[in-house]
Amino acid sequence: MTKQSGAAPVHATDMNVTPYADSREGKKEQVEEMFDNISGKYDFLNRSLSFGIDVWWRKRMIRELKKLKPQSILDVATGTADVALEAVSLKPLKITGIDISEGMLGIGRTKVARKNLESLITLVKADSEAIPFSDNTFDAVTVAFGVRNFENLSLGLREINRVLKPGGKLVILEFSRPSLPVVKQLYDFYFRTICPWWGKVVSKDFSAYRYLYDSVKAFPEGKNFTNIASAAGMKDMKSKRVTLGIVSLYTGIK
Repeated sequence: MTKQSGAAPVHATDMNVTPYADSREGKKEQVEEMFDNISGKYDFLNRSLSFGIDVWWRKRMIRELKKLKPQSILDVATGTADVALEAVSLKPLKITGIDISEGMLGIGRTKVARKNLESLITLVKADSEAIPFSDNTFDAVTVAFGVRNFENLSLGLREINRVLKPGGKLVILEFSRPSLPVVKQLYDFYFRTICPWWGKVVSKDFSAYRYLYDSVKAFPEGKNFTNIASAAGMKDMKSKRVTLGIVSLYTGIK
């Protein structure tokens, strides 16, 4: 579990960074538009920008649920269903993925169909702040690189808590900011300069990958985030830095 000594408190309202500065739409609508725009190139950009390590990050995330052996899993902000597909290794009875971007879900459904997993994995267009399932429905909830995009972080976490069964587990994977001096400088340059440039070359959307940098910078990582999740009802919240602090793994129990 990491310590965030000296970190200034960051509240959920401080996260309101949006992809398109000149748009009059709210964050949620802008995020939906952004992911619809880049959906066709999203998987390629993920692999290339992370040099393929994002695949290992998701495997590491799913390992957190191995002892629990969940039978019903909800993947929030499922995108193109990479986490949902990785969760198949847990042998659950049902995996449900939700996302606000129909473009991303379309790619995900194609991947699910290609593996003949339609009976196991269902992908639904839905809002993380108004999850369309009853209280105490799922044994586990996962979110990979998605909580940064919530318009109202506290509300989204309360909804996740609501649909989890008592004793159910939450696992979140999210970008964080390295603290080691040299790594920190290289990371900052890469995220601020290289990622938006490559994102523009591949997806033609510079703003989407500039938003990646801005939203990571604004995200209340570490102890700040676990405090917000605890206030939303989660218990035993922990955070662990992975890959020199480039990403963090958060876990909690309802």
